[in-house]
Amino acid sequence: MSASNSTTGYGIEFVGVSKRYGEDAAAPWVVNNISFGIPQGSLTTILGPSGCGKTTTLRMIAGLETPSAGRIRVGGRDVTDLGPSERNLSMMFQSYALFPHLNVLGNVMYGLKMSGTPKTLAQARAQEALRQVGLVGFDERLPSELSGGQQQRVALARALVLEPAVLLFDEPLSNLDARLRRDMREEIRSLQQRLGLTVAYVTHDQGEALAVSDHIIVMRDGVIAQEGTPRALYEKPNSAFVAGFMGDALLYDGMALNTTTVQLGPLTLTPRHPVAVGPVKVAVRPEAWRIQAEGGLPAQLRKRAYLGNSWEYVLDTALGKVWVVSYEMGSPWEIDTSVGLHLGEHGVSVIS
Repeated sequence: MSASNSTTGYGIEFVGVSKRYGEDAAAPWVVNNISFGIPQGSLTTILGPSGCGKTTTLRMIAGLETPSAGRIRVGGRDVTDLGPSERNLSMMFQSYALFPHLNVLGNVMYGLKMSGTPKTLAQARAQEALRQVGLVGFDERLPSELSGGQQQRVALARALVLEPAVLLFDEPLSNLDARLRRDMREEIRSLQQRLGLTVAYVTHDQGEALAVSDHIIVMRDGVIAQEGTPRALYEKPNSAFVAGFMGDALLYDGMALNTTTVQLGPLTLTPRHPVAVGPVKVAVRPEAWRIQAEGGLPAQLRKRAYLGNSWEYVLDTALGKVWVVSYEMGSPWEIDTSVGLHLGEHGVSVIS
């Protein structure tokens, strides 16, 4: 996206935004000339490994960091030079940052009180926000009397009560256990859709990003590696990095015989898009493999692990190590068995 095609309808816009710390011209770029648009009423996740620039990007949206170059718009308004309180947005931090001496209602009302909202109105709006996150009747409890999930809901209610144009999440689920993470990501997604919120959501967790997002921006070393829908990124990665990051794919050397046929060892693949003839990389996710008694790619089973709803296998092949996740929960394959590996339709991407 360039400045010339920026339009209303974007809740957040970045146009040529860069960020480095300090005045030294030799200082590295933390974020380097990125442009994107987040449509109003959508949830976009900024995803990437530690140090890729995703949190700095979120902090620039919030006004907590000032860009070194470029422009930022929120709701069509240029906010590049405005402070956090002038941007009509709320941010939910990883730590929740609840005031321990205030009860639940007091925590949720705090921002409204600071903005001068009359107490009666602030209380009514805070109680409605608590209703939206399923905490009716929790008004008088202190944060220390709440579970981790309940504290997160209070933090979410505190963000919602300000009725922001944009809601920002910085690794909001990282402090929760696996089951609660799943429950709360569903809650966030449901609230976002029901209230029509524009959300920018930062995480390093690929599964979390796939589950909650309308759109995903994958960052690497301060730039955008690829952006698109969750399905597009998973099924059509444009690089080995994105393929590996979006779902634990292993890369193998293949050969494109023509634009629509790729040879991977003894296996023949049809890529999802035309590729150039010659050497290619094939990204294969563990769920794509099928283990059979014979045929396909010869393999020797070396390790297995029982995960409750699946078996994980590690096999040696002429292509190298292959990792397989199998949901066939009958009798498992035995270690040191010779088998044949076949590929299903999904979880295979050819990168030319």
